[in-house]
Amino acid sequence: MLCVVVYDIVENRTRTRFHNFLKELGIHAQLSVFECRLDGEELTRLRRYCRDNLDLAEDAVRIYRVCERCYAKAVIQGQGVSFPNLEWAVV
Repeated sequence: MLCVVVYDIVENRTRTRFHNFLKELGIHAQLSVFECRLDGEELTRLRRYCRDNLDLAEDAVRIYRVCERCYAKAVIQGQGVSFPNLEWAVV
């Protein structure tokens, strides 16, 4: 499933670690936004990371699931990379 992950994390060190964690799962689309293709296990891993490593009283993470049909209707203006623009190769 395609997910858009948006975050607002107070501490720089924690934010950098979360950013690096998300780089394993998706594309850095904007400053605090990632587009990720996640299966159920990866989504569970992401939610577990948030629970175990973030201060959820201070930090915020939003995970929006986007269906393929809705994503196809998205309007993207300006620069940046998105999933439809990537060529995939399985090695």
